[in-house]
Amino acid sequence: MRRTRRSTTACVALLAAAALVAAAPAAAAPPEFTPGSDGLGDPYFPLAGNGGYDVRHYSLDLDYVRAGNQLDAVARIRAKATQDLSSFNLDLRGFEISELAVDGRDAAFSRDGQELTVVPQHGLRRNSAFNVRIEYAGTPERVIDPDGSSEGWVPTADGAFVVNEPQGSPGWFPANDNPQDKATYDFSVTVPEGITAIGNGVLKSSRTSDGKTTWNWSEDSPMASYLTTVTNGVFELRTSSWRGKPLYHAVDPTIAAKDLAFERLALEPRVLDFFSDLYGPYPFSSGGGVVDIGGVFYALESQTKSMYDAINNVPSEGTVVHEISHQWFGNAVTLAVWPDIWLNEGFARWSQWIWTERGGGATAQQQFQTLYDTRPASFWTRPPANLGGPRFLFADQGYTRGGMTLQALREKIGDDAFFAILRTWYEENKYGDVTTADFIALSERISGQQLDEFFDIWLYRPVKPTVW
Repeated sequence: MRRTRRSTTACVALLAAAALVAAAPAAAAPPEFTPGSDGLGDPYFPLAGNGGYDVRHYSLDLDYVRAGNQLDAVARIRAKATQDLSSFNLDLRGFEISELAVDGRDAAFSRDGQELTVVPQHGLRRNSAFNVRIEYAGTPERVIDPDGSSEGWVPTADGAFVVNEPQGSPGWFPANDNPQDKATYDFSVTVPEGITAIGNGVLKSSRTSDGKTTWNWSEDSPMASYLTTVTNGVFELRTSSWRGKPLYHAVDPTIAAKDLAFERLALEPRVLDFFSDLYGPYPFSSGGGVVDIGGVFYALESQTKSMYDAINNVPSEGTVVHEISHQWFGNAVTLAVWPDIWLNEGFARWSQWIWTERGGGATAQQQFQTLYDTRPASFWTRPPANLGGPRFLFADQGYTRGGMTLQALREKIGDDAFFAILRTWYEENKYGDVTTADFIALSERISGQQLDEFFDIWLYRPVKPTVW
């Protein structure tokens, strides 16, 4: 009987232990490390940007000598893995890479066009932070866009005009070159003594030694890679302030109309006041503008430092207003995909019109009507949200018909709802990325109207709107 009782007890104990084992959670399976994608599938630039990680910060040490057009650089990138990564890509055009390390350990890498594939010694687990260091040197590439325009690192007589929309950044630093991956930046730019280097954000220091000057700039707000700049050359640099924020205005002193150029840049405090009241508080910790003989024949809204090419003329008041308005719409609130460029340029064009209206000039509706009555039939065949490919990215329709879309919306729903939409659009999406579908949804939410037909007519149909 004792033996039986002991046997029964033992069996019960074994069964209980087995039950506990069965109830215990299974050990986590080891991660399956896979490569990050070599592009993010943008409809116009499908290989721009890369998947599998999110960049948090770039620190760029650049040493540039215009004689010979030579750039020696070190890029330090702090990122977070968004999947279990066996390898990941960066975008970089040209250059010889002498060293590449991930978390302090040498990493293997390969090149294919602008795709730089990095293979760390160990897989990077999802949600883990990691650091990349790349030492590289060579001649920075001027990038030619599908429409034939130049961007990237564009050499000038005394330095370089650095503008990157939409794909110029990999011409001078390794980047996750897609507007959906914003990051903060530090720039340390060493140039020959007498040359000024102007980066995004706040000037932290400049020091001269042994015939060279190093300029240190820091941008503490998230920034898309195409909005970066380190334009350099001989400049007269004037610093002022607005609401406690520094403003940096620089003009190439060889420009005949130098004084007029500074007058145009000096409009900035008034424009910042105007749009801060209209759209919401200015989103960045500094501002400014640069007028240079850049050789690209356009202006660009680089974050906190609009770039103006004065190869023909200094910027007009309207151009300055346009570029500053982009600090709200384009820079703080940024398109997620390039076919939605009207969300940048249409908003900036309409901003010019409301500036004129509130200044006592033609109303936005009068400007709308003039354009509606005078644009040729060919203008209406390319709607702003369906431009027809990257060759037409900067076609006038994205600007003008995009702006007309906003004014038509204003007339349809009334000023109260319209201005509430603009302020909410900025407030809810500041430092983020947006799509046309997002704007339509917000417009319907605030106006209380069903607007699919309205936006289809104005943004997508290749005909002149007649009823909306």
